[in-house]
Amino acid sequence: MPATGKYNALTDVAGVTVGHYTNPKAASGVTVVVCRDGAVAGVDVRGSAPGTRETDLLAPANLVDRVQAVVLSGGSVYGLAASDGVVRWLSEKGIGFPLDETHVAPIVPAAVLFDLGRGETYIPPVDAAWGRAACEAAGDAKISLGNVGAGTGAVSGPIKGGVGSASCVLDSGITVAALIAVNSLGSVINTETGALWEAGLEMENEFGSLGKRKVRVPSDGEAVPVGNTTIGVVATDAILGKAQAQKVAQMAQDGVARCVRPSHTMFDGDAIFCVATGRKKLVEMQGFFASSEAQAINEIGQTAADCVSRAIIRGVFHAETLHPFKAFRDLETF
Repeated sequence: MPATGKYNALTDVAGVTVGHYTNPKAASGVTVVVCRDGAVAGVDVRGSAPGTRETDLLAPANLVDRVQAVVLSGGSVYGLAASDGVVRWLSEKGIGFPLDETHVAPIVPAAVLFDLGRGETYIPPVDAAWGRAACEAAGDAKISLGNVGAGTGAVSGPIKGGVGSASCVLDSGITVAALIAVNSLGSVINTETGALWEAGLEMENEFGSLGKRKVRVPSDGEAVPVGNTTIGVVATDAILGKAQAQKVAQMAQDGVARCVRPSHTMFDGDAIFCVATGRKKLVEMQGFFASSEAQAINEIGQTAADCVSRAIIRGVFHAETLHPFKAFRDLETF
């Protein structure tokens, strides 16, 4: 039977490390996913207000097939500056696309979310130093969740959002995981019942008592159009090509759509990256489609979507109240 990984987090995927830089006063931050040995990557951008970097490079027809990091940042358009620090940090360590015997070009796709106006200044002072700090903090163990990194100032509908993560080890031994910064226009809560839309996806009591709560959404709380976007990374240790990684990213977006309603709106810039570290072969199935490994991709994609939903819920559950946005744990119950 499938089970969560050791940490129930993106770091359960071999070859992946995660680091946060958190600035509570600015109510913003950066989360970086580092793949020192490189990872085949794909992306799916589903929202209509994205802020991204290097996403075109990930198209299957384009040259470079591996990335060395993915950056998730607060700060909206200003947050893209954090990626410069990640590129420099990787370059200093010789990690990147080889240019000659001594130089590399680190490939670092990025996506940002809108958290402006939630800290002590309207525009958070995000810069390259934030990205460098997140790299320095990167590790392969337990990940901090909630009001950290890119989720520091994030909100989900009318309540506080945050960073969440979840993983699943398939019967084949392949690991699939997700890390999401939840800053959505839509809500994870069914306002008619007070229950979570996707509470039934829970694995190994990961939601605890919070998963059973039925809460009242604040009557004076409203999501603010334009101030949105859910971004994240799904990862696997399977061997994938670029087209397969893109397909997994597309399927993973279903986890946002099921868990956050509405999603992929005109005011969201929802973007999901997929990174594959290539440690394990896909399971080959007998039959007409055996050569395309189609069934294995189906299983990884479906699991990625479930991990995305679980990560979103865990991000909301670990979030702490940031005035005027109440945390889920602080909401009144029915």
